[in-house]
Amino acid sequence: MNRKILAATAAAIAGAGLVTAIALTPNASAGQQATAGDQAQSEMLAAMARDLKLTPEQAKLRLASEQRAAVADNTLKKQLGTSYAGSWLDGSGTTLTVAVTDAAVGDLVRAAGATPKTVARSAADLDAAKLRLDAKSAKAPKTVPGWFTDVTTNSIVVLANAGGEGAAKSWAAEAGVPSDLVRVEASTEQPRALIDIIGGNAYTFGSGRCSIGFAVDGGFVTAGHCGRTGTRTSNPSGSVAGSSFPGNDYAWVRADAGNTPRPLVNRYPGTVPVAGSTEAPVNSSVCRSGSTTGWRCGTILQKNTSVTYPEGTITGLTRTNACAEPGDSGGSWLTGDQAQGVTSGGSGNCTSGGTIYFQPISEILSVYNLRLTVSGNPPSSTTTTPTTPTTPTSPTTSNPPGGTWAPYTYYGSGATASYGGSNYRVIQPHTSMPGWEPPNVPALWELA
Repeated sequence: MNRKILAATAAAIAGAGLVTAIALTPNASAGQQATAGDQAQSEMLAAMARDLKLTPEQAKLRLASEQRAAVADNTLKKQLGTSYAGSWLDGSGTTLTVAVTDAAVGDLVRAAGATPKTVARSAADLDAAKLRLDAKSAKAPKTVPGWFTDVTTNSIVVLANAGGEGAAKSWAAEAGVPSDLVRVEASTEQPRALIDIIGGNAYTFGSGRCSIGFAVDGGFVTAGHCGRTGTRTSNPSGSVAGSSFPGNDYAWVRADAGNTPRPLVNRYPGTVPVAGSTEAPVNSSVCRSGSTTGWRCGTILQKNTSVTYPEGTITGLTRTNACAEPGDSGGSWLTGDQAQGVTSGGSGNCTSGGTIYFQPISEILSVYNLRLTVSGNPPSSTTTTPTTPTTPTSPTTSNPPGGTWAPYTYYGSGATASYGGSNYRVIQPHTSMPGWEPPNVPALWELA
């Protein structure tokens, strides 16, 4: 190894503060810690703390360590050239290992504060082997949900569902990947695209298309004529968990895990927030969103209306002069930021005008024991069983007794909040989390 290159590279990395920074300790200096000077980084730290089960301080230390490791890794990648075989952090995110094919470059890796590991194949070798599999992706067995390069084992991993291990090995061999380079791992994965659940967006069922009404815990509400109980939906994927039509015209879909309910309605373009479900009076303005005609507005003409469709009579609807067309069924109706209902049907179109009816949201939430997803509440998991809201027609996140502080809220520089009878001022901008009440996190709040 050229000593001049080694010395120059070590000096460059040390000058960037990387030699001692890769392996962080609880005593790391303030200059080595990540800062949270803006909302985006604050929210990232809050999410890390929540999902990785860290304290706010641990999240900052980990993020700082990862940022420095990324700089060191990129520097080494350029210096090691064809000897580079990938890198990874340990489970705590503090120790960087760099794989190399030439043991002679180990000193260069150590000079960067990382740990070298000698392996047989370079990163370029692994990438080339994976490209062979990618080129044969159309012929991949149905029992193979995916494949990837695994730098920690210096191999290509092919995932296989139960009973598909043999087919996976044969497919990799046919693609020209040596058997000693491939590891087949058993997997239960059934990959699919995941999406946000937003009112007014389209979803499909069989050969039909309707529109999402509003996101609720575990899924969304829509029109009953858009699918019977048990009907499977796509985009988002899920199943109709309850449906009533005729007589009523409402349904709710339990979305598959991973699809995220959002307190939003598509305005075509842009979105509008959903803050509650306070019912608006007759002659109020009202706007609706649907996947065929987008965002349209009118006024509420009458309530408690009965209308007869070819399939039967629907009662308890609200009558409006806003237009809609096929495919808009099930879509959202809002007055301001308050949910009103979901599109049922009517007459006319958005060229000549018409009369359209919607099913009020309050009855849907009450019948199926659902909680509307509203702004100010955290996104709910689609695997959560719906619970009874304190007030079915307008669930909200309550503040602690005698205080204005609330979880899942962004507090910027200089913001104030009260909690437990005392007033507090933000020291460091952040997004609040349960357990981060002002008296519990002196690094974030001080007495005002």
